[in-house]
This record gives sequence, C-alpha cells and structure tokens, in this order.
Amino acid sequence: MSFAEIISREFSPITLEEMDSVKLLSRMDTKFVFTSSLLSAVLKELSQSYSVLEINGKKLSQYNSLYFDTEKLKLYTQHHNGKMNRHKVRYRKYVDTELCYLEVKYKSNKGRTVKKRTKRSDIRPDFSARSIEFLVKYFPLPAEELGAKLANEFKRITLVSLTTKERVTIDLDLKFELNDQKVSVSELIIAEVKQEKYNVRSSFIQTMKKFRIRPMRISKYCIGTVLMNSDVKNNLFKEDIKYNRFKPKIITINKLRYAVGA
Repeated sequence: MSFAEIISREFSPITLEEMDSVKLLSRMDTKFVFTSSLLSAVLKELSQSYSVLEINGKKLSQYNSLYFDTEKLKLYTQHHNGKMNRHKVRYRKYVDTELCYLEVKYKSNKGRTVKKRTKRSDIRPDFSARSIEFLVKYFPLPAEELGAKLANEFKRITLVSLTTKERVTIDLDLKFELNDQKVSVSELIIAEVKQEKYNVRSSFIQTMKKFRIRPMRISKYCIGTVLMNSDVKNNLFKEDIKYNRFKPKIITINKLRYAVGA
C-alpha cells in the first residue's frame, strides 16, 4: 500500500481549527532523516497513535519558503558553528490555504525553538515597511543586511498525537532553488517531532527507534545552502561556504540519495 493510501485510509482526519491547541510555537524539536522507501512502513506503524491534518480534502500539503541571510551568510555560519541563541528568517507560504507568513525562528541556548510570525500577502524578495517593523522587534540585525538566499518547496504530512500535546511533521519531495540552479532531494524524508518538552515515550520516537533511525540535527536551509553551493557527488564546495560540521550529514544524505556505501 502506498503512503498516500495509508494516510487516506488508516488515519483519522483533524482540521486546522482542531489543531489549534497544538500550535507549539515554543517547543522542543527532534528531527530524523530517512529514505522515502521507509515512509509507508513508518506511517503504518503510527496510524493508531496520530490523526492527520486534512485541508480542503487533502492530507498532503504544499509548502514554499524563501530564506534570508546576510551577504556573508552569517545565519548559516552560526548554525554551522553550533551557536545557540541563533535566528532564521524566512517567508513561508502554505499553498493549500493561501496563507503566507514572514517568520523568525529563534533557537535558545536551552535547545528550545521559539517562532514569531506575521501574516503577509505573498512571498517577496524583500521586506515591506511593516515587515521591517516586525524584524526590528524580533531579529537582532538590521533588515537591510538581509537578502534572499535560498528558495525551497516541499510537501508535508502533519500528524497530531491522539493522547499527548505533540505534532509530527513529515517533509518529502524537497526541492531547492538558487538563481537558475535547482536541486531535488526527493529520496529524503525529513521528519520532526514537536513537543512542549522532550518525551522519549512518544509513539513517533519509539517508532524511529524500531526502524533504527537516529535523531539528526538538520536544517533544510543549511543543507540546501550546501547543496546549492557545491557539486554534491564530488564534494567540491566553494571556499566561502563552511561545511565541515555538515559534511557527515551530507555523506548521510548522499548515501540515502544514491544508495552508496560508506
């Protein structure tokens, strides 16, 4: 049975309004990366423990994002260096609901993710006066230092726990774009469990353990930045893009994408 058939037949649906109680804009995040060939089996295992978000009859949602950084990629570098108290700035469009937000994500030194966002009419390569006011409030650098650096799109399955305050997002069919260059990593699944505080008894975390999928600290923005500034197969990274910390993750991603040995 395909993953689409599983989420259609075996998960009870939940609406956006019903999901309001688990927005979790301040939360603990744990991410996992695995190959798309496992997706159906993973979903089958989760079907009795979670509902699936349904929007306009669809259980698979389309997301588009545009990330911003400084000329020298300061936000990327902070993430690469493992700096806590760091930020990420992006527009995100929820295509199925036609909602768009300018978002600032903050990762604290306690490992907690806090997201602030404001509604916008659409993704744009710059900031309106109102958007700049928002950034002044929640982002430590001047808005004029930021420029659009990476676009990406993906499809998402959103699961909501039937018993605890927990959401799981499963992102697939990832694509990145920079100028005229495009990279697809459709073989990868990036899954994230979002909790008020880390709970190892989570059905999703236990399912990851069952499939021997370990947590991985990963950012779609950072991985996309590396992939778009390199020849992936030959690891010919540009000198101005630091990648040492991400190199093991790129090796893992390449193993999943190309089924190569270690």
